[in-house]
Amino acid sequence: MEHFEVIIVGGGSAGLAASIALARSRRNVLVIDEGHPRNAPAQHAHNVLGQEGTSPLQLLERGRAEAENYGAKIIVGAVDSLSGSLEQGFTVNVDQRAFTADRIVLATGLKDELPKIPGLQEAWGTSAIHCAYCHGWEVRDQEILVIGCGPMSAHQAMMFQQLSSKITFINHAPNELTEESAALLSRLEIPLVNQSVAALEFDSDGQLAAAKLDNNERLRAQSVIVASRMNVHGELYQALGGELDEHPLGTYIKVNETGATEVPGVYAVGNASNLSAMVMAAAASGTLAGAAINADLLNAKLT
Repeated sequence: MEHFEVIIVGGGSAGLAASIALARSRRNVLVIDEGHPRNAPAQHAHNVLGQEGTSPLQLLERGRAEAENYGAKIIVGAVDSLSGSLEQGFTVNVDQRAFTADRIVLATGLKDELPKIPGLQEAWGTSAIHCAYCHGWEVRDQEILVIGCGPMSAHQAMMFQQLSSKITFINHAPNELTEESAALLSRLEIPLVNQSVAALEFDSDGQLAAAKLDNNERLRAQSVIVASRMNVHGELYQALGGELDEHPLGTYIKVNETGATEVPGVYAVGNASNLSAMVMAAAASGTLAGAAINADLLNAKLT
């Protein structure tokens, strides 16, 4: 079995940033990536200093080239299993191949679980969005519908009202709308529609046109705002004995300030440990963890 000092599971911005920090310190690093980044549906990445508006896939392509330039090895594949410990070493099985490592970085990201509304998944990342900082400028002044389906939906409405005056809140999941949230919508004078969304409808060009409600009414829309439930891809961490932490918006892996988890020798970066991390924040967490792992390996040689 080929041995690496560090194996990184996940080749998004966080995983690649960790690999670059480690490879630049001449560590023997393997990145294993399935090739399905969370932000693939989006045409542009925003709030990326010096790379504003670049395609997310192009950013990753550049990142992979940078990592490989410093000697990191990158393979495409899905991890079948992860086992071991800090004392015994870790074993990663990928497509009938096995690799061993001294340290593990989980950059596995998260899964967006959306309300089961026909058309929503198809629009996700383009005309169905969730983050005002990631996509808000692009939908400014549009006709926007906020699908109320979670504890942050009213907050989303407030954020997007800063970008457009044409906001309507659809109370899709009434049990999620608290008195406090309803009062916030009232203060903001955002229209509240007490119906569920039956489906999203598109025009002949494939552009979002309207939301069809349960009462068959159609509300025009150029964009819809929806809060996903964000659950970490945490199966590998659980296989090592780790436990996922709960957040009102989903699940994540708890880490300290360097990215170290409660399982010795295992680090988690990016959206695996921070549900709200955008591209730059995810990359920063990878760089920090890479530096911490390098220091950890240096100290381990002294003991």
